Amino acid sequence: MFYRKQKAAIRRFHPLHRSLTLEQAFTVSLRRDDWEPVIQSLAQHGAHVRRGKWRLHERVPGVLVPLLRVLTADMPPDGVLSVAADMRGSRVPEKNGPKQDLPSRPPISGLRQWYAFDPWLRMRAELRDGSVVEVIVTDRVRNRSYRKRNPRGKVKLKSKSKTVQLVRVTRRLAKDAVVRQPPTPPPGWVRVQVKQGRRPVIRASAKFPGQTNTALVDRILQVSTEPFRWTPPGTAARRTK
Repeated sequence: MFYRKQKAAIRRFHPLHRSLTLEQAFTVSLRRDDWEPVIQSLAQHGAHVRRGKWRLHERVPGVLVPLLRVLTADMPPDGVLSVAADMRGSRVPEKNGPKQDLPSRPPISGLRQWYAFDPWLRMRAELRDGSVVEVIVTDRVRNRSYRKRNPRGKVKLKSKSKTVQLVRVTRRLAKDAVVRQPPTPPPGWVRVQVKQGRRPVIRASAKFPGQTNTALVDRILQVSTEPFRWTPPGTAARRTK
């Protein structure tokens, strides 16, 4: 009975909420106000679902939902927000590169290394000021596996991984928008590139060790601030299509 009740609850979720629950991914473009029903549906998940395999990935309430709220707050009613969310993790075969043998010495043998690239969140929003902002968050995971012989002669298989998070925020301005270098440089861990032209493009990127969800949202917002420091405050621009 409990199992059937949870299945029934999932069927009542918003379709995008169901996709994150059952498939752990979705790709969609919606107008600003159409995202609110998705957010409200996600907020009800914990009250209806207890089964472990149907729990939302912690990055959904911890990262995706806060960013949805931040971006939609800066959009006009007819603005479009596109999101590609993939919460399947870095172990999915297509996200992993080839394995390479590395030199090793006793008590370690059979050392192999490979990288996984997991672009688990992409967001593109048309903002009220006329610019278009794109946010991409990627996990780069270095994996190593090896055999280790202990002093008693027993061999165990071991593995280690190290995650670096990559954040890239791109802001595309309207035609002939004014771009002005800010009076202070960005933090040392943020790299900024500016492409001048009729449609200026400002890109900020950063990489850092794996963060908690709260810290990651703060980092993403810090990186996102940089492209907006290059335009005078209060400047209006035509919408870009």
